[in-house]
Formats: sequence, structure tokens, C-alpha cells
Amino acid sequence: MEASCILPVLKKKLAFLSGGKDRRSGLILTIPLCTEQTSMEELSTTLDYLLGIPSEKCKARGFTVIVDGRKSQWNIVKTVVLMLQNVIPAEVSLVCVVKPDEFWDKKVTHFCFWKEKDRLGFEVILVSANKLTRYIEPCQLTDEFGGSLLYDHLDWVNKRLVFEKFTKESTSLLDELIVINENEKGTQAEKDRSSESNILPSFDPETVLQTGHELLSELQQRRFNGSEGGGGGGTAWSPMDDELLAQPQVMKLLDSLREQYTKYQEVCRQRSKRSQLEEIQTKVMQVVNWLEGPGTEQLRTQWGIGDSIRASQALQQKHEEIESQHSEWFAVYVELNQQIAALLSAGDEEDLMELKGLQQQLSDVCYRQASQLEFRQNVLQSAYEFHMTAQDLSQQLDGLLGMLCADVAPADGAAIQQTLKHLEEKLKSVESALQTLREKGQALLDQMSNQTSFSYGKEVGVENKENIDHIHSVMEDMQLRKQRCEDMVDVRRLKMLQMVQLFKCEEDASQAVEWLGELLDALLKTHIRLGDDSQETKVLLEKHKKFVDVAQSTYDYGRQLLQATVVLCQSLRCTTRSSGDTLPRLNRVWKQFTVTSDERQHRLEMASAFHTAAEKIVRESPELAELLVDVEAYEEVETLGKGLLDRLTVPVIFPDGSEQFFGSPGDMASSAESIRERMKLVEEKRFLQEEAEQRLEEEEETLEAEPRES
Repeated sequence: MEASCILPVLKKKLAFLSGGKDRRSGLILTIPLCTEQTSMEELSTTLDYLLGIPSEKCKARGFTVIVDGRKSQWNIVKTVVLMLQNVIPAEVSLVCVVKPDEFWDKKVTHFCFWKEKDRLGFEVILVSANKLTRYIEPCQLTDEFGGSLLYDHLDWVNKRLVFEKFTKESTSLLDELIVINENEKGTQAEKDRSSESNILPSFDPETVLQTGHELLSELQQRRFNGSEGGGGGGTAWSPMDDELLAQPQVMKLLDSLREQYTKYQEVCRQRSKRSQLEEIQTKVMQVVNWLEGPGTEQLRTQWGIGDSIRASQALQQKHEEIESQHSEWFAVYVELNQQIAALLSAGDEEDLMELKGLQQQLSDVCYRQASQLEFRQNVLQSAYEFHMTAQDLSQQLDGLLGMLCADVAPADGAAIQQTLKHLEEKLKSVESALQTLREKGQALLDQMSNQTSFSYGKEVGVENKENIDHIHSVMEDMQLRKQRCEDMVDVRRLKMLQMVQLFKCEEDASQAVEWLGELLDALLKTHIRLGDDSQETKVLLEKHKKFVDVAQSTYDYGRQLLQATVVLCQSLRCTTRSSGDTLPRLNRVWKQFTVTSDERQHRLEMASAFHTAAEKIVRESPELAELLVDVEAYEEVETLGKGLLDRLTVPVIFPDGSEQFFGSPGDMASSAESIRERMKLVEEKRFLQEEAEQRLEEEEETLEAEPRES
């Protein structure tokens, strides 16, 4: 019977074991009767429960029953006493009926108990409360009988509930732990079945143990009814420690629980370790199966490198999605690796090999897959860079081809030189880009050649061949386009150099015209002297011939340049371009120069003849002074002089009808004055000669007259 089943009855306090003992160390059972009618059934139930608490050894000492009848009637007391005969006849040693202050009929009561003594089997005495200490020590009596023993019935009931609850739970838990621990000692197959069933105790061992320790602490410090060890009067003695309070029972249960719980903890540890190991194995196989299955299949289907930047980017995006899926499994790998490392650091010898094997298998698969992903990423990156370089090179070739196909219409040679420089720079840039494309293409080919080692046994020759053919095709196509552009650049370079030469010829021809014009201008403005004598005039003639030779060379040079421009225009098929007005200007200036030089030549020749004739007349040598000059000589000088003076007043008339004088009017006046002075000298010479001739004639006449006179 458990207290929880009769808790309402127990709380009525129809009977109780206060923990007190009589002088024979027998337990004291107190039955406090009240004024109300006591239910004998409930009293009997209470007595049955209370008498089931003490041990058999304790029961053998007998009970002293105190029936408190001070608030009850005699017939009820009698009924209770008689009931004790049926409930505990052998265990009762003495029944002390505490009589009320209003005495019952002595004769009746004494007679009745004396009469029933042999039949009852125990002695029944009537005693007042103040004389109860004759039979029981005061320290073993509660306060209602004048004793010092403290007793709190509700506290006792609560403690009893705790005790019974602990006893029930601990006993059940102990049986379950024994079964679990015994099952763990079976065969490996039984262990597997046990781990699969995951048998768990009905109660939490920690909670039960904590309850037991708290209960034991209460038992060790106080009696089960909550009283202190000693009363107010005498020295306390604690027979309940080994009997009523059941401390040994609690201690025994706690010891057994601790022992089985320790074994159970080891069982749980082994279970947890096996469960963790099985979980790790399951997760490892999940990672391995996915990486070697769907993960590997994903990579097997991704071998292309694309044929353009957009295709490469699409492949890279697809690869990033594959990497994202792999990253989730790699995260599981990292977690599993940490768990395995923790188990290895604290694992048993029997698990080390299995754990190391799992760790090695997982690491091999993950590293192999990571290497494949990295290799694929590198290939795609190289392919992207290759296509990027190819596109850049293609754009450069398109730009270069556009320049080469455009008509060349530069303004001058400097513009042609700038265009030619820009063309050379573009060609150099194309060559550099093509070299970069070759390097990147070769690097990609080298990577493709190593692709078989990551193929997991799959033949990738067809895919690789397509990729390799595509790479070679791109490089060859770019090489051919670059070669065509180079050929066109050579043609364009030659054409532009010819245009530079054309511009140079035109520029030099214009320069020749300018030079010839400057010579003409110099001839008209500075070549005005005719010389003061024949010698100087001869020198001027020589200089004039040289001057004319220079002009002739300049004119010939200009003609040659203009002829070269005609040839270059024909070569360049430049129909819209010709020598323009350069040739007419050259011819016009040359004709003007020819007319002017001829006039200059004629005047110098006239001056030379004039000075020569004059010098024959005007003799500075005394020896020649006596010679007579022919009259014709004077006339010649006069004719030449007048003709030269007339020539100086005549302008140079160009073919276009325009006129131009040599020098300024002052220059012409100075030259004319010099000629007149020379003519004047000749005239004076002529006058002197005429006088001399007249004198000679007179002398001759005189000489002729003298003979006649004689």
C-alpha cells in the first residue's frame, strides 16, 4: 500500500507513528480519537499502512499503543482496542488508554479489559495523560501527552510521499538500468538491436539521484517525521536511523543507482559514440556518393570552352552554379572532418582505424573533386581570356582594315606622315595582340592536354579535339587576317610614300617657281650696272652667264619635278590631282626671265662694244695720244653710245605685254650719265684731234707755200 493511494485518510491523522519508543525500544503507535465518529474502516486502513512501514526486526520488539480517548466515548475506545487484536495482535505489547478527566465507570472499564486480557493477548491499562510518563519516557511522548517529542503529521505525510516516490522510481529505474546494462553485454548483433531499439529509462536518473540525495540529507539531519534528534528534556537517541526512517534503504538504493547509472552512462557513451559514428558514416557516404555521382556527372557534361566571350561567360556562370552546389557538400565535409578529428583525439583504439579510413576516403574524394572544379575554372578563365583577346584583336583588325579601305585624301605631306605613323602603330598593336593571342592559345592548349587526367575514366578525346581545333582555327584565322592587313599596309605604305613624294615634288616645284621669280626680281632690281670700262663689262657678262645658268638649272629642276608629279599621279591614279597652275607659272616666269636675261645680255654686249670703241679713242698712254683716230671710230662710239642710251630708256616687254624697267629711274640715270661722260671724253678727244688736224693742215700749207715763195 502506498501513501498516495490513501492520502486523504492519512491526512486525517487517525493514527500515527511519532517516532517515539518505549523502554523496550518498541515503537509507539498513537491513535488520537476525536469527538466525531471515527471510521473503523479508515482507521484499519491507516493501521495497516503504518504497520507496514517498520522492519520485521523492529516489529519483533512489539508496539506500545497509546489510545487517546480523552475526547471520545468508551464504547469507541473499546472498539478500537478490540480492533487492535485483529490488526496487530502479535506485535502489540501494551495498550495505554488515556482516559478523560471525567472518569468512565471504573468497574466497567476495568472489568471489561481484565475480562478480555487473556483473549486479547496484550495488556490494556487506563492511565491519565499526566501519568503516562510512568510507562514511557517524556522525550518519547508528543506534546499532547506532556512530552517533548516534536511531530508534524503533514510534514511526515509529505516526507513519506517523497520517500515512497523515490523508492518506487529508484526501484523501477534500477530494474530498467540493469536490463539495459545487461543487454549491452550481449553479442554484437544484440548490441545492434539494442542500439536500434534505443531503450531509455522511464525516469531521469539525474533527477532520481538528486531526489534521493536530498532525501538522504533529510534523513541524516532529521528524523523522518521532521523532528530534531533531541527533545527539550533528556538526551536524544535515534533508533529510527536504522529502522523507521529507512536511511539504509535509501543509501542502498542510491549506491545501486549510482553503480548502474555509471554503467548506463558508459552504455550511453558507447551508444552515442556508435550513433555518432553511424551518423558520420552515413553523412560521409552521402558526401562521397553525391560527389562521385551527381557532382562528377555535372563536371563530365561540362567540357566545352565556348566559341565566343558570351559563350565562355555562360559556361562560367554554369560552372559557378555547379561550384555553389559543391560548396554545400564541402561545408558538410569540413564539419565532418572536424567531428572525425574530435573523435580521433578522444576515440577508442577499436574506432581509430575506421575513423581514419573514413577521413581518408572523404578527404580523397573532396580534394579530387575540388581539384577538378579548380581545373575546370582555370580552363574556363583561360578560354575567356583567349576569346577576349581574340575579340580585341578582331576589332583592331577591323579598325585597321577600315583605315586601309578608306580613301586617302590628306591635305599635305605632314598629314600623310601622321597617317602613316598611326597606321604603323595600329599594325604594331595588332602584332602585339596576335602574339598575346598565340601565348594565351598555347597556354589553353597546354591545359587542355592535361584534361584527360581529370576525366574519371571518361574519354574526352572528341571534346578536346573540338576545343583544340577551335583554338587553332581562331589563331589561324587571325593570322590570315593579320597577313592580309599587312599586305594592304604595305600597299598603302607605298601609296602614301608616293603621295609624300608627290607632295614633295609639288612643293619643290613651287619652290623652284619662287626661286626663279626671285632670280627674275634680282635680275631686274640689282643687275643694272653696265660697267665703267670694257673689262668690268666683261666681268659682268661672265657673271650674267652664270646667273642665267643658275636660272636655267632652277627651271630644269622645276620641269623635272612637275614631270615627276605627272608620273606619280598616274601611278596613284589620282585623276583629280595634277600640277595645277605650277607649270604655267613656271613657264611664265621662265619666259619673263628669258626676255629679261636676253635684254640684260644685249645691253651688256652693247656696253662692252661701246667701252671697247671708246677706249680705242681715249688713250691714256702718252705714246698713244699722238696717234690719230679714224673718224669712223668716233662715229661708231657716238652711234653705240646713243643706241645704249636709247636702250636704257626702253622697258623690258614680257610676253604677256607687261613692262618692267631695270632698277629704279635713278639707277638708270646714273648708268646713262656714265655713258654720257665717256661719250663726252670721246667728243673732246675728237675736238682735239680735229684741231690738231687743222694745225697740221695749216703747217702743211705753210710748208708748201714757202717753196713757192722762194
